[in-house]
Amino acid sequence: MAYVQVGDRTIDSAEMINLLAGYRMIPQLLREIILDQAIADVGLTLEEKTKGIEHFYHRNQLTTPEAKKAILQRYNMSLEQLEANAIRDIRIEKFKQLTWNNKVESYFFSYKNQLDKVFYSLIRTENPEIAQEIYFRIQAGEQTFAECAKEYSQGVEAQTGGLLGPVSLNQPHPAISQKLTVSQPGELWTPFKLENLYIIIRLEKLVSAQLDDATRSSILNYLFESWLSQEINKAKVNFHGDTQIINKSNIPQLLMANG
Repeated sequence: MAYVQVGDRTIDSAEMINLLAGYRMIPQLLREIILDQAIADVGLTLEEKTKGIEHFYHRNQLTTPEAKKAILQRYNMSLEQLEANAIRDIRIEKFKQLTWNNKVESYFFSYKNQLDKVFYSLIRTENPEIAQEIYFRIQAGEQTFAECAKEYSQGVEAQTGGLLGPVSLNQPHPAISQKLTVSQPGELWTPFKLENLYIIIRLEKLVSAQLDDATRSSILNYLFESWLSQEINKAKVNFHGDTQIINKSNIPQLLMANG
């Protein structure tokens, strides 16, 4: 039977399963195994490998022999294993590009309205008469929105003169988001009731999302993590000839069964 020696403690394979489940490490283990299977056929050029290792050493401050020796001892790894780990990161990034790069643009345009950001001003009060009076004062130019917000608004926005943002359009309450979505900058909305408050909003600025490098990277990572989460949830592992499906929902049962 395989075992691991940790100090004076001997841990066999059955206990190791219990420990992995008890420490909630099985999903992480499955993640790494699934990734290894996914990138098995992703090749790298010699230049990509060299740059990847150099970048890994620089990013983790492993630029001296002493630093490398310390990290190898800490993780009980060989230098070859450490450099294979560095190359693995590059292969994962290449796998993302090969698998989802051609889907990024269509995803961006499908969800662009959720990626756009807005600056908007907000006043909220429990009194409908005050809300109506505030609205007329702002509309007539008798007081600025900021002045009214500081004096009357009942939320944290009073400290900023009512100004909020930048926030994604799906971040505010749906009733507010809907109005901001169809607003023009500077458009002041009449007071409307939202739960137990009366709300006045004005769109200040729309920051339209652009498919730049940062946005492309964010979408790519989202698609990758969504796929990986699905793979982890349906993964199967064989313990002593008994196939069991392991996911976040049944780890406690597995822990009891193997205890």
